[in-house]
Amino acid sequence: MQNFKDKLAVITGGASGVGRSIAFALGVEGGRVLIADVDKGALESTLIELKEKGIDAHAIFCDVSSADSVNALAAKAFDELGGAHLVFANAGIGAGEGGAMWEYAMQDWQWAFNVNVWGVVNSINAFMPRLMAQEQEAHMIITGSGNGAFLMLPDSPIYTATKASVQAITETLYYQVSAAQDKVKVNALFPGPHVVDTGLFDSDRVRPKELEKAEGALDSGIHSVEDMRRMMEEFGMELNTTHPDEVAQTALQGLRDEKFWISPMNEDTEAKITTRIESILARTNPVAPSLG
Repeated sequence: MQNFKDKLAVITGGASGVGRSIAFALGVEGGRVLIADVDKGALESTLIELKEKGIDAHAIFCDVSSADSVNALAAKAFDELGGAHLVFANAGIGAGEGGAMWEYAMQDWQWAFNVNVWGVVNSINAFMPRLMAQEQEAHMIITGSGNGAFLMLPDSPIYTATKASVQAITETLYYQVSAAQDKVKVNALFPGPHVVDTGLFDSDRVRPKELEKAEGALDSGIHSVEDMRRMMEEFGMELNTTHPDEVAQTALQGLRDEKFWISPMNEDTEAKITTRIESILARTNPVAPSLG
């Protein structure tokens, strides 16, 4: 897709982080945006800021873990706003797990899978039939993570497991849609090339009450990028970060280039992926990759 002017983009998790930056980036290029989020306060303020920039913007509350909520989002896009050309299944959370996997709160597993995995499934189910019925050029862009898709980071197994599932879903969706030779394209977006400075580490701000952690449950102690930076500095490591605005520009260029893998990487990450693949092919015992 070379031109985003007047195209409607639906963005889940659109009120903050990468989703918010994508909304502004598309708006600057003349695109129309429908942002959806579970954070009502951020949704309202982001909509105001988008409109102040002269962007044709709309907003709706959406809990991607609920099929009904995502169907309502799709209905707004297609029944009220005339259809969608770009759907960013971008909403995601970090459960904040810490310590030994077998001691995690079950609520953390449930919440992360509800949002990160079922959110993607619900988005596919709600939007793909509508996108294909349009018989127009369109894209379903699913936000994944190298943590799970390419590497298995031992300090965040819940998040890793959800993003491994997301990649399996995204890639097989790509194969199915490609086999159908449809005008809809599927893209896998991997924010990077470094840790992205977003509110992912502070996901507890939108945790549903019914899945709150029990008192005394294990926690990573990392609730912001700055927390991670300080922790790494204690071990003599430096944390490099990427701004969400950079991710947004990478995403748009990936769409222009018709890339499935929209995945900027640094040399360190590429080396770790190579080491993992070589271990798999040689059947050697795996070595845990470090974050730094």
